[in-house]
Amino acid sequence: MNYILFNPKSNSENNDLNIIPGKEELERRGVKQISLLDLDTREFCKTLTENDRVLICGGDGTLHHFANNTHGIDFPCPVFLVRSGTGNDFLNDIGQSGTENLTDVREYIKTLPAVEIGGEKRYFINGVGMGIDGAVCDGVEKYKARTGKKANYTAIALELLAYKYKRPSATVTVDGVTHHFSNVWMASAMHGRYFGGGMMIAPTQDRSTGKMSVMVMHGGSRPKILTIFPTVFKGKHIKHKEIVEIFECDEVTVTFEAPTAFQADGETKADMLSYTARSARRMAELEDAAESTELETAK
Repeated sequence: MNYILFNPKSNSENNDLNIIPGKEELERRGVKQISLLDLDTREFCKTLTENDRVLICGGDGTLHHFANNTHGIDFPCPVFLVRSGTGNDFLNDIGQSGTENLTDVREYIKTLPAVEIGGEKRYFINGVGMGIDGAVCDGVEKYKARTGKKANYTAIALELLAYKYKRPSATVTVDGVTHHFSNVWMASAMHGRYFGGGMMIAPTQDRSTGKMSVMVMHGGSRPKILTIFPTVFKGKHIKHKEIVEIFECDEVTVTFEAPTAFQADGETKADMLSYTARSARRMAELEDAAESTELETAK
C-alpha cells in the first residue's frame, strides 16, 4: 500500500497537493491519503510492512513533528518527504530540488540532534536558535494566524533588523568552553545549512558528520547588518568575522540576559532565556549508553 500523509496546515493552511489526484482515484490505485492531524503516528507505523511506501506532504515543520513522533522506530519501508511546505530547507540542504526523484529520509531522521528548552526535549531537523531567528519565526506565525496567508520571512526579518529587535548580551558555552557576547543578533545551533526559507546560516555545516555548527552574530550597527543581511542567502555573511563566529561542536548552551524568542525548525517559544542543544553524534552516544544501562539492569 502507498500512503500519502499530508499536513493540511502546511504552506499557510493552503497545502498545494497538486501531485495528488482525488481521493477516489487514489483509492482505486491502491493509495490511501491520511491527514496527519487525525493520525496516531506511532500506531500507524506499527502497521507498515516492507511492501508499503509512505509519502509525507509538507515542509520542515511537518517533518519536524513526524520525526519527533516516530523517534526510535525502525521503518520497514521507504519514507519520502514531498516538497509541499513553505520553506523546504531540509530538502534544499540534501539537494532534492523537485518531486521527480524522491529521497528516502529514514536515515536522515533516525539519528537527530536534540534541544532542551523550557523543560522540554525536542529533536530537530535543520536548526534551533534564540534571537532574531526566533523573532522572525514568531512574526511569521502571528502573520499567518492573523491573515491566513503565506508570510514573507525576508520582509519580517528586515523590519526586525531595522528597528524592532533589541539585542541582549549572551553567554554561549561550546563543549564546555564559555564565551561572552554583547549585542547578540542570534545564536543558532545548526544540523543543516539552512533555515528561514533559504537562509544559508551555516554554509560549512555537514549533517552527515553528526556534529553541529553554532553561529553567533553579534555587534555591528543596524545599517551594517542591513547591508550584510542579503549575503545570508549565499552564506557569505561568515566572511564578516568581526560580527560572525562559528563553532563546530557536540553540545552548546546558550543563555540570554533577557527573555528572547526561540525557534526549532520554525516552531517557536516566546520569552525564553536559555537552551541546550546536543548534536546527533552526542545524542546517539547518550541513547546507546542509556540502552546499555537498561540491559544491564534487566539482567
